Amino acid sequence: MSNIISSLGGGSGIDTTNLVSQLTQLERAPKEQRLDTRQEKLEAQISGYGALKSAMSEFQSLMAPLGGSDIFNARSVAFPETNVITPNSLAAGAQAGSYQIEVLDVARAQSLVMGGSSDRNAPLGATGELNIQFGEWGYDTTDPNNPIPDSFTLNDNRPALNITVEATDTLQTLADKINKGDSGVQASVMKVDGQFQLMLSAPSGGGNAMQITASDPSLSAFEFNATNQGALETQQASDAVLKINGLEVRRETNTINDVIDGFDFTLNRASVGETVSFSIDADKGVAQQAIRDFVEGYNSFLQTAKNLTGVTKDEDGNTVRGELAGDGTAKSLISQLRSMIGSEVQGLESGFTALTNLGIRTELDGTLSINEKEFTAAMTDNFDQVGQLFARKASSSNNFVDVGIGARAGGTVAGQYNVEITQDPSKGSIQTDAVAEGLFDTPFDAGAGDNSFRISVNGTRSNLITLTGTYTSAEEMRAELQSLINGDERLKGVNAQVDVAYDEGTGQFSFTSRDYGKTSTVSFSGATAAMADLGISDDLLGTQGKDVQGTINGVKGFGAGEVLLPELGSDAYGLNLTVRPGASSQGAFTMNFSQGVSGELSGLIERFLGQGGAISSREENIDKQLEEVAVDREDLDRRMEQYETRISAQFLAMERIISSLNGTGDSLDGLIDRLPFTAKK
Repeated sequence: MSNIISSLGGGSGIDTTNLVSQLTQLERAPKEQRLDTRQEKLEAQISGYGALKSAMSEFQSLMAPLGGSDIFNARSVAFPETNVITPNSLAAGAQAGSYQIEVLDVARAQSLVMGGSSDRNAPLGATGELNIQFGEWGYDTTDPNNPIPDSFTLNDNRPALNITVEATDTLQTLADKINKGDSGVQASVMKVDGQFQLMLSAPSGGGNAMQITASDPSLSAFEFNATNQGALETQQASDAVLKINGLEVRRETNTINDVIDGFDFTLNRASVGETVSFSIDADKGVAQQAIRDFVEGYNSFLQTAKNLTGVTKDEDGNTVRGELAGDGTAKSLISQLRSMIGSEVQGLESGFTALTNLGIRTELDGTLSINEKEFTAAMTDNFDQVGQLFARKASSSNNFVDVGIGARAGGTVAGQYNVEITQDPSKGSIQTDAVAEGLFDTPFDAGAGDNSFRISVNGTRSNLITLTGTYTSAEEMRAELQSLINGDERLKGVNAQVDVAYDEGTGQFSFTSRDYGKTSTVSFSGATAAMADLGISDDLLGTQGKDVQGTINGVKGFGAGEVLLPELGSDAYGLNLTVRPGASSQGAFTMNFSQGVSGELSGLIERFLGQGGAISSREENIDKQLEEVAVDREDLDRRMEQYETRISAQFLAMERIISSLNGTGDSLDGLIDRLPFTAKK
């Protein structure tokens, strides 16, 4: 085509090259204008949806605090300046009231000093097992200045710690082994008067003191028990003692979080006769401000949405169309949000079921307004119902079943569900034979024989467990068994623990796993013949635990231990039921779930914004249309090239005709001059 164009204008003297270009532009202009207009509109829609998504996300973030119960359980505390008590934290829902605390004593940890070496890294040359158990020491106070520990009561809630000592171990490696035991004991090597000694500090509390026994005489310097006290006790264990509103309570630690529900504080020193007075009150102002922010945020979102989808006037009175003014999808989304704002919340049986119940009205232009009188009355007199209106809530009519809200609850359908527990969860257990008659009539010395066994809990087999103490009662034996089993390193590694009980009537011990479900099992192996006196043998058969079973709206759920989950994809999916034994005896019951205003609106916006949602689908559609515009531009370029080639060829033909005619004219001029009798001017 370039050769054709370069040839134009040669014969006629007319600038036909420019003429072809102008004609081509005239032909292209209306078609290209339509494509430009279409592309600008589509790009404006993409921009508009970006602004709409941003506005939705901002509004959704304002609803997030209202979606949980914490904001409606906010508390404030008026605490005086004092060095007796340090307040640490105040949780949502803390027990409101006025309190007076008097600190009678602070908790202390038992400290023991043992061993002795001029070199902290010198091998001890001792071998065997150190067994550290926890409990409470009784003292002979005949000499008040020198109390002597003479009796020990085992704390069966704290597992024992077993340390294997090798001949190459030093004081430092022994300290490292104890610290790695994760028992709460802190071991360190200290230099005192030129000698390095091992110091052990137990967890604080009178019931967490240490009793240490060794399996070999070479470790006698590390023992601390009623018969051998090679270690020196430098501080006795004691509980914290305090009075709260006149009621005396004891705790193992100085950091206390279970006396006043939701209030965590630390005792710094005793202050007998001095009280610290303070109050905890409900802080409704936090929720009130969050609701006001919600109303303001919705109105701001609505204004943005109107600007995007409507037609407005600028300052000069000119009509301005929003980027999404003609977009039906955007208008539909906004309409759905407006409709939900004015609707009742599903799943609430009574009380406040809509925003209008607390004085929030929808005006003619769609914005929200607050009737201050009604709003104040609702926040003052019906605060709990306001919380239920906004926040997610799940409840059960069965006292043996707790309903939890999981991470997938955003898709859970609000409403009432019919539930039936057809099988209670249970724990695996095993019961021994009766102990030998009269076994504890006199002190039972387990070390006199080989009293050892292994126990498997939930499929994990323990190390060899050996009884070596002297026991004056079945209760002492029960506590010892529970402490030794739960202190086994293999069982601790998989968090498998048991509760040991003794039935005075039948003379039998029972061992019950602390876990529910069909994987919950208990069995014995490797029991020596001497263990038969305690009723323990390898022939005992245990009872396997059971997973909970039940139906939700007639559909069987998935039971794992004590947790029942709704079928995947069902309306109730996202909730979880924690079931306690006894639930099945209650028969069929109901479970209610409400998303609350916050949950419903947030869920709707999540569906709009999520992958495969309405906005995502619309944006994909617009992107496809933009791709079509790009293809149409390429097609227009090809057609205009063909058009330019065609008219260029036509003008070239014209040029050739004109050139031919010019040549013929020149020939005729010469011919006339040569004709006879031709007159000349």
